[in-house]
Amino acid sequence: MSLAAWKLFGAVALAVLLSAVGAAAAWQVQGWRYGEQLAEQAGLHQADLTAIGNAANNQQQAEQAKRQALEQRLAAADKSHYQELKNVRNDQVRLRDRIATADLRLSVLLDATDPATGCAVPATTAASGVVHGSARARLDPAHAQRIIGITDDGDQGLIALAACQAYVKEVSTLK
Repeated sequence: MSLAAWKLFGAVALAVLLSAVGAAAAWQVQGWRYGEQLAEQAGLHQADLTAIGNAANNQQQAEQAKRQALEQRLAAADKSHYQELKNVRNDQVRLRDRIATADLRLSVLLDATDPATGCAVPATTAASGVVHGSARARLDPAHAQRIIGITDDGDQGLIALAACQAYVKEVSTLK
């Protein structure tokens, strides 16, 4: 092999070597660029995940605040319901005591024109009465107690119904 062939071979080898070094350098630079892009995408992805997590946390806190407010309103309504029920029961107990001690008498209006009654009750009341003009008859205290018991049950039912309606109204405003 001649010297010119060796020079040509050396030049070709040097060109191949330089080309390989250039390709490796380009590959390295391209890797750095892609690495930077991947790092930037990972940062953006992490920022998105953080924003989604914060939004979910804020929504959960808002729902907890709504629930707590509803529980407080329901507790206040429940307290009011039981206070009203307690007051009605106390009134009923006082009324029963007054009837039992003859401090209070229940009476009913009579139809003086009804021939089936067979009872001639005067249309006027005594001077100590407060009802004027209608015929009245006093009820036996035992019957009066039963009537008061019936009205007590009715009052408690109405109070319970009002409490249920208030509860449903409060719960339905959640949506």
